[in-house]
Amino acid sequence: QVQLVESGGGLVQAGGSLRLSCVVSGGTFSTYAMGWFRQAPEKEREFVAAIGRSGRNIYYADFVKGRFTISRDNAKNTVYLQMNSLEPEDTAVYYCAAKTVLVRTDYDYWGQGTQVTISS
Repeated sequence: QVQLVESGGGLVQAGGSLRLSCVVSGGTFSTYAMGWFRQAPEKEREFVAAIGRSGRNIYYADFVKGRFTISRDNAKNTVYLQMNSLEPEDTAVYYCAAKTVLVRTDYDYWGQGTQVTISS
């Protein structure tokens, strides 16, 4: 069974940075495309970024605006989301997800989420 565990969330001031990590177990990490999503209070979950199996193909949501960077280390079964210039609007629970194809929706496996809170 594929399991995903996120970490790295926390409380930071606006303009600060956070690096989220997601470790995958129970499957062959290099065969999965990985995505990051977020869900703010009273809002629907939205796509943030996705990376292909080799790391060469990457998608971002428009609101990222060059502030976030997704990356992966297949040797460590880990995907990262580096978030810079954080804004209060980035406050949300951030989830990582896995799927065998690189898409922006309909992922098969999900983590439990990590809370990111940005103070103004």
